[in-house]
Amino acid sequence: MPELVFFSGTMDCGKSTLALQIGHNRSARGLQGVIFTRDDRAGEGKLSSRLGLVTEAVEVDEGMDLYAYLVAQLSKGARVDYVIVDEAQFLAPAQIDQLARVVDDLEMDVFAFGITTDFRTRLFPGSQRLVELADRIEALQVEALCWCGARATHNARTIDGEMVVEGAQVVVGDVNRPAGEVGYEVLCRRHHRRRMTAASAQAGALSPDVLPMSSA
Repeated sequence: MPELVFFSGTMDCGKSTLALQIGHNRSARGLQGVIFTRDDRAGEGKLSSRLGLVTEAVEVDEGMDLYAYLVAQLSKGARVDYVIVDEAQFLAPAQIDQLARVVDDLEMDVFAFGITTDFRTRLFPGSQRLVELADRIEALQVEALCWCGARATHNARTIDGEMVVEGAQVVVGDVNRPAGEVGYEVLCRRHHRRRMTAASAQAGALSPDVLPMSSA
C-alpha cells in the first residue's frame, strides 16, 4: 500500500542525502518520480546535500497545489511513480493535506523530509501536520552531534556565533556561515537551553572566571 512517510531530524543528520538516495534507488529500478523542495541552500529548484550532491527539483511556492500539479503532469502523459519532498517543514499545512491526498487518491508513495522544530523549539506548521497525517514517522539514524559530543536534538539560529531566540520562523541559512551572517548550529537540549554555542563555549573556556576556585 502507498504511504506518506515523514523522515525527520535535526540539521546535519542526512535528510537530503537520504532523499537523494531514495530517488537514485528507485530511478535505478526504472521508476520515475517528482521531487519537490522549498528554500534549499543551493537555490531555487534544487535538492542538495552537504556531501556535495545536487539534483533538479520543483520549487514549491506558498500557493502551489501539489496534488493539482501532479494530476496535470499525469494528464499530459507523464509517468509519476513516487514523490519526494525535501524541506517539508516549510510547506503549508494545506500542502501536507494535498500530499496525503496524493497517497490516497493517486496511490503514490510520498517521502517527506524535514526538520521537526524551529530554532525556538516550536513545531513548524508543515512538520506538525505531517506528524498528524503520516502513515509512518522515521527518525534519521545518522545522529548529528552537539559541539560537546552529545547527540544534537535542537536547531539553534546564530549571528556572529551567538544564539538568538527571536525573529521570523523561516530565515534561510546554513551551518558554517561566515561571521555576521545568519547561521545555524545543532545543539543538545542542555546547551540549547543555556544558549551555549560552540563559539560561546570556546569564549567561556578562555575566561579566567569560568570555574572560580577558592584557595585552600
